[in-house]
Amino acid sequence: MSIPASELIINSDGSAFHIHIKPEELADNVILVGDPGRVDMIADLLDELEFRHASREFVSVTGKRNGKRITVLSHGIGPDNIDIVMTELDALANIDFTTREVKPVHRALNILRIGTSGALHADIPLGSFILSHISVGFDGVMNWYANRDKVTIPAVEEAFKAHMNWEKTLPSPYFVKASDKIVNLMRDVTLQGVTISAPGFYGPQGRVVRVPLAMPDMLERIESFRFEEGGVPYRITNFEMESAPLAGLAAHLGHHACTVCCAIANRYLQSSNPDYKPFIRRLAEVAVDRISTL
Repeated sequence: MSIPASELIINSDGSAFHIHIKPEELADNVILVGDPGRVDMIADLLDELEFRHASREFVSVTGKRNGKRITVLSHGIGPDNIDIVMTELDALANIDFTTREVKPVHRALNILRIGTSGALHADIPLGSFILSHISVGFDGVMNWYANRDKVTIPAVEEAFKAHMNWEKTLPSPYFVKASDKIVNLMRDVTLQGVTISAPGFYGPQGRVVRVPLAMPDMLERIESFRFEEGGVPYRITNFEMESAPLAGLAAHLGHHACTVCCAIANRYLQSSNPDYKPFIRRLAEVAVDRISTL
């Protein structure tokens, strides 16, 4: 069945509507970053470059490291942008842009997202690399897609909502696992993490500036929540804004994805490190080295 032009918009040059990448320009291995400025930083770590594109917050390069093609793409801030980026990356991989039909053979992408986050416990040092083994979506993105329970952990979701005394006017949270393939790639250089993806930086992450919160004790309840998954004990470790929809949509679409974040603030200690760029560069170096082995 051909996908209508209104549902999948293709630019006149044959590229995906928002991210401006053409099918032949997309590598199997992808590094995602939020900040467009980080794309060129990572591009400097590649041995050679093939393509570069820029449109709004979506900046991309494709090049090679150790002979392996890698696409680096910025997605901007927020879970809504992940919905755009994941849908268009999958379309580039698995839809014929000429016939607008799904290709007969599925192509799975390896996607590693690197970013920044705020830690939620005193024993997580600033500068730590937190690997999101499981992500918690406060954003609601996965709730818009059918059969979301096939890629989420419903029993933990219900326990979490009960523990939080979840406000009924808020989107229902979802728990989703990252791909074991990408987790294993970064496991030895990171801390095990359960990461909340919030749909905002202030109120949705428990920050109060002038407007009070719907759940005033949200941070305390999050910090005290504990659960087991597959016999492994977990606690929620950090806040950011994109890991859950990335892991959820990747699982739905048959790709391998995971997020690693550098802790640049500690909400429990009320501390932060504004001079975090050297840590991000080190994380980028590790990410490029590891994903080029796939």
